[in-house]
Amino acid sequence: MLKDLFIGLSKNQFLNTAAKKYGLKLGAQSVVAGTNIAEAINSIKELNAHGISCTVDNLGEFVMKKEDATAAKEQILEVVEAIHESKVDAHISLKPSQLGLDIDYSFCLDNLKEIVAKAYGYGIFINFDMEDHDRLQPSFDLLDELSKEYDNIGTVIQAYFYRAAEDIEQYKNYRLRIVKGAYKEPADVAYTSKEEIDKNYIKLIEHHLLNGKFTSIATHDHNVINHVKRFVKKHEISNDKFEFQMLYGFRKEMQLELAKEGYNFCTYIPFGDDWYGYYMRRLAERPQNLNLVAKQVFNKKTNTVLGVAAGAFLLGRLSKKNKEQ
Repeated sequence: MLKDLFIGLSKNQFLNTAAKKYGLKLGAQSVVAGTNIAEAINSIKELNAHGISCTVDNLGEFVMKKEDATAAKEQILEVVEAIHESKVDAHISLKPSQLGLDIDYSFCLDNLKEIVAKAYGYGIFINFDMEDHDRLQPSFDLLDELSKEYDNIGTVIQAYFYRAAEDIEQYKNYRLRIVKGAYKEPADVAYTSKEEIDKNYIKLIEHHLLNGKFTSIATHDHNVINHVKRFVKKHEISNDKFEFQMLYGFRKEMQLELAKEGYNFCTYIPFGDDWYGYYMRRLAERPQNLNLVAKQVFNKKTNTVLGVAAGAFLLGRLSKKNKEQ
């Protein structure tokens, strides 16, 4: 029920628009690294100082106008330039739908090529974030097309998809981030139970650690992390073959601890004013995420679940009231 609630909220365009106008009013400032490039770069520098690298996401998705996709492309190009000029340890994560995938495939490909080419010249890696099932194969197609010219790109494998085992084998020579999956998918294409997803997640991680180029293990689950530690030790897998990844604002102490232990660690840095959908999906992704941000977002007397839902409702009411004035 909680997952369905937050997934539904993430797709609500009315609340998304209101969120942009009213700013980070739902507590998202604790998990979103600002609304502009300068703030994002400052956050990266702070993490770099602790031996943590970063991947930067200029928030936005499901764009339906070419001018919006072009604006997103220009913003990402500015981020690439900022990473290069500031000499921070960071790379780019982007969503094809933000760059026009839902508008026109060729248009999106051109936008992506411009970004990848610029990043290639600076030696900066570009990760294609995977989205929901309808956009899955087209995103892989974009990766395949750009791989003909560039080798500074990789993507994400989502463990809840039945096809994930085939995808991870097909793309074993790529740098891959392995996640459980954050969208609501139908049972004919994806596992729906936590047990099945968790089992497949571990299976995919182990497979890519043994057979792949580089593995980014994206999880806040200490049980998974401890399993990976034991697995790499048993199979004598070098630390330079993998990294742990977590989201900005989540399990900060564990992030620092893993970096101090000598593991490669990367923090996912989201920034921008189109933060609402991202934030709601992080709350939907796993119930524990609610607990991880509760102390930062709500006061001690606030019921976490009701607080987030009420906050979303209040934001909508504020926007409606403003429109009526």
